[in-house]
Amino acid sequence: MKPAFRPLELFLLVPGWLFLAVAQLQVALADQARATLADLVPALAFALGLLAAHLALSLAGFRGDQLLLPLVAMGAAVGLAFIHRVASPELALRQSIWFSLGLVAMLGTMAVARDLSWLRRYRYSWAVAGLLVMAATLVLGQGSSPGGPRLWMNFGFFQFQPSEIFKVLLAVFFAVYLDDYREILARGRIRVGPLTLPPLPHLLPMIAMLGLSLVLLVVQRDLGAALLYLAIFLAMLYLGSGQVLYVLAGGAGFALIAYGATRWVEIVQTRVSIWLDPFADPSASGYQVVQALIALAAGGVLGQGLGQGLPTVIPAVHTDFVLAGVGEELGLMGSLGVVALYMLMVGRGLHIALEAPTGFLQLLAGGLTAALAIQTLVIMGGNLRLLPLTGITLPFMSYGGSSMLTNFVAVGLLLKISGESARGA
Repeated sequence: MKPAFRPLELFLLVPGWLFLAVAQLQVALADQARATLADLVPALAFALGLLAAHLALSLAGFRGDQLLLPLVAMGAAVGLAFIHRVASPELALRQSIWFSLGLVAMLGTMAVARDLSWLRRYRYSWAVAGLLVMAATLVLGQGSSPGGPRLWMNFGFFQFQPSEIFKVLLAVFFAVYLDDYREILARGRIRVGPLTLPPLPHLLPMIAMLGLSLVLLVVQRDLGAALLYLAIFLAMLYLGSGQVLYVLAGGAGFALIAYGATRWVEIVQTRVSIWLDPFADPSASGYQVVQALIALAAGGVLGQGLGQGLPTVIPAVHTDFVLAGVGEELGLMGSLGVVALYMLMVGRGLHIALEAPTGFLQLLAGGLTAALAIQTLVIMGGNLRLLPLTGITLPFMSYGGSSMLTNFVAVGLLLKISGESARGA
């Protein structure tokens, strides 16, 4: 295929690199009262990685979307800047490596998935494989702390969280299934009061797959991922059927389950009580949330300035409370900028879904975009105390290799779908 020049993408990749470079210099000046070329090494590595990815797409003749990668790059730049600011040099280096590997995973996904129709043929295989890996964590998994949920598979040189990649596999399964039975799900055949439901055999495989994954997550006490999976299922069910009543019924069922969890599941009780009144125990159980709220208040409209605040007093700020760190040092304006950035990402994903040439690709792009939107909404809500904390990460910004790799795989699939649209145009 002939190379394709992608000028808009190349131009829009520059702001992310500039932000990271300026942030590195400003933090160095704040910490050491001087800045050297060595402080720009992470920003230069970031720029080289993006340039290599851009050249790979151009040389491959890819004519798909030119906006999604720059938006993702800007989000990753903000995340890298704050992880370098608040975490140890070792964690900052690891995150830079995970970003580079994420770009490789994105390009690898696009190269392997040359014909996305092959995903349809192995829909049950992907879902079952994901369930088996998640189930393996019950025996072989490790927790991040003694007695904590065993969510990680330890491979020696790195750890991986299977529930991250499973959200992509689940989106693929739902997209295939909903596309196969779209008409039946949309029309329904069985009347149950005001609802018109499809025959149970057509709902059972989806409900069974969702139910098994939720049971595993509840046993593992990974309730944030359970909430994410259920929300993805309801979003894709609406996309595939157009029936609001299905979503309302699912939402009502979730509300009942959530109420029961607040009564009988200890970890949920703890998180809800902290959410409702973190100031009841501000020096112990509520300390993290209280410090995040203080940081957001201290930031004001324009922020304290990079390197001038105290975001490091927030426990796990680099994983759970990146937005609070942004709010303290870049203020309300910086926080709104981050929110706008994710809105643009979601909008671009939905545009790709609308332009997709087949129903399956529309549903897949919509499901992957819904996963990004819901995950972002949940973690931002937790940072702002609009929702209880769930333990999931802010895509591309929070520290974490599993999250970075998985989200770049999703970006690769979205770009591939946009390429299919461009080819058919």
